[in-house]
Amino acid sequence: MLSKSCVYGLRASLYLASKDEDEFTPIKIMSEKLEISFHFLTKILQQLTADGLLESFKGPKGGVKLTKPGSKIALIDVVLAIDGPRLLTECVLGLPGCGLKNPCPLHDKWAVTRDSIRVMLQNTTLKDLAEKGKLENLRLTEDGDFEELLRDQ
Repeated sequence: MLSKSCVYGLRASLYLASKDEDEFTPIKIMSEKLEISFHFLTKILQQLTADGLLESFKGPKGGVKLTKPGSKIALIDVVLAIDGPRLLTECVLGLPGCGLKNPCPLHDKWAVTRDSIRVMLQNTTLKDLAEKGKLENLRLTEDGDFEELLRDQ
């Protein structure tokens, strides 16, 4: 449902939310830690920067950081910046014009699910998930947990 770019953007944003707010993180380090191609991650981070969610700084101490605390950035902000509103507006079967007047067979069920997803994305912040990840030592990569990711910077 979410594009690969969006999934990686969420992972990168969660990683940044778990770091010191004033610290720029080099993209190369993020790429290695999150096991995401450097060039692909760079393009994703450019989208988040263009949308005002990240700030970038070039140079030897450069990198990226969130523009505001993770408690002020909801998951929906990241999703909309990368994938746009399609998850929350388009027909699950991909039929144009699907709506109350001309619904597809899944319209009613998808509308309820879509609204639940929207509420969850709006009500969950990066800080919420970063704290949960650290507290419960959850995974942010295939094999790596938060504790491992934040070690050896």
